[in-house]
Amino acid sequence: MHDISLDARRPWRSLATLLKPQRWRLALAALVFVALDSPIWLLPVVVSGVVDVAVDGGPVHRLWFWAVVGAVVLVQNYPMRLWFTSLYATVTRRLGVDLRGALTWHLHGLSHGFHSRASAAVIQSKIVRDVENVEIMMQQAGPAAWSALLVLVGALVVTALTVPIFIAVFALTLPLAAVMRAAMMRRSARRNAAFRHEVEQLSSQVGEMAMLMPLTRAHGLESVAERRVAARSENVMRAGLSLDMLNGGFGALTWVVLQLVGLAGIILAGAATIYGWFPITPGQVVLVATYFTILINAIASLLSLLPILTRGGESLASIGEVLSDDDLEENVGKPAVDDVSGAISVRAVSYTYPQTTGSPVGPAVRHVTLEIAAGETVAFVGPSGSGKSTLLNLVLGFLRPSAGSIAFDAHDMQAIDMRTLRRHVSVVQQQPALFAGSIAQNVAYGMDDVDDEVVREALREAGALEFVDRQPDGIHTLVGERGARLSGGQLQRIAIARALVRDPRILLLDEATSALDVESERVVQDALAVLRGTRTTLVVAHRLSTVRTADRIVVLRNGRIVEQGSHEVLLAAGGVYAEMVRLQRD
Repeated sequence: MHDISLDARRPWRSLATLLKPQRWRLALAALVFVALDSPIWLLPVVVSGVVDVAVDGGPVHRLWFWAVVGAVVLVQNYPMRLWFTSLYATVTRRLGVDLRGALTWHLHGLSHGFHSRASAAVIQSKIVRDVENVEIMMQQAGPAAWSALLVLVGALVVTALTVPIFIAVFALTLPLAAVMRAAMMRRSARRNAAFRHEVEQLSSQVGEMAMLMPLTRAHGLESVAERRVAARSENVMRAGLSLDMLNGGFGALTWVVLQLVGLAGIILAGAATIYGWFPITPGQVVLVATYFTILINAIASLLSLLPILTRGGESLASIGEVLSDDDLEENVGKPAVDDVSGAISVRAVSYTYPQTTGSPVGPAVRHVTLEIAAGETVAFVGPSGSGKSTLLNLVLGFLRPSAGSIAFDAHDMQAIDMRTLRRHVSVVQQQPALFAGSIAQNVAYGMDDVDDEVVREALREAGALEFVDRQPDGIHTLVGERGARLSGGQLQRIAIARALVRDPRILLLDEATSALDVESERVVQDALAVLRGTRTTLVVAHRLSTVRTADRIVVLRNGRIVEQGSHEVLLAAGGVYAEMVRLQRD
């Protein structure tokens, strides 16, 4: 269910829309709930009948009648409870799966700009914590609301048939509850929003702390990291305490007010019996008193769920912030790319990052034009900030040109489904992305039914098989969180094997060897030479030793091409590239 839409401004309307596909299961669950919840509002009738039989002194067969009715009402609760749980829990859990699936799908469709702004920890909080809050709200608030409604309807119907004068007294509880709810919701929404904001900030801080932990320990800055997280935790505590005090005060006030109303109703029933204001039997007094107690407790229970409802609504709004973000890469409905030769045409391309705090001022890429033939290896070099990585992201389609166009085999990027083109592309980055699975699972990531021998061949071509075979479980050895059990060179060679096993037509190497020592770089360079082969290869590098064998070297400065040619040609020209080579040698 990837096409979920959720309006952050109208979370409750959006929730109703989300539940629409399961409306029949939800309706059946509601009907089953009527039966399982019936003891709450039917047992007072049984008790009332028993009291009247006892006061009247018989007959005994009427006592047995009420006993059978009571037993049937109670026993049916067990099978109905199981049936309801199966129906309603399926609706709730399916909603969680759909929301997480929709978030994951939408996040993968959002632009590079969105992900450069968003914190990974905050995104994780939305997928895990916010969806969990919605599930908890559904689990707790749904049955409680239905129960309170059934008690109210049951109490009104039975009272109308037995002691109709008390209907008006029962009805007073509704506007009273509505007034208290209205007074609570706005203040609770504000404090829940503040609490969510602080939790998201803490999640972001913890994610940053985890990323910086090696640096923190290397410089003995543990106390600094602890203070930063502790300060953010204090903010979370204060926001949470403010919310807890509001919820606690409201819960206490609700309980007192509603219990006073219930007490007044019971005293009224007793007074009616004593003074004979209207005909009422002892059993009916018990009935009215019991209904008052049940009804007041049900409404109090429902109002006590307001914090959960508010938190759930705030989480729906939080999820909606992502699902309603329209900073999307437009692919839907565009033609798929089934075959790629690797020819790339970059025509007068410029790109300017949206102006945010810390973003570069002015275009990052300026009027770049390149014709790259299928199978050609092109290297991009230049100082930091010259536009090398931006140009690669433009070719991948993660960024869309502010001006100009990019075409693959004469197909304009804007006119094709870039997701299908990327199936013919492999990327090897400076920091390989590995997950906590086995070496084989990381190499074959996203591919179905890849034979172990195919994985081994890819590792062999990547120069990785020798060290992999030394591992305790070979290709099935676990690499640890983010590949923590492997060295930088080993990680890089596994990333190259992952690229090889896909047999891509276009290969992008983004600083693939800059973090390696000389020996590891040599091994990885040999593997990359195998990987390039006849593929179109775009290389971004700071180390000029890694680009000597490229067919063409493109020198960038301030987002513009200032030189291009082979290593020998550019050295002979004695320009910018030759000066860069001289500085690196020195």
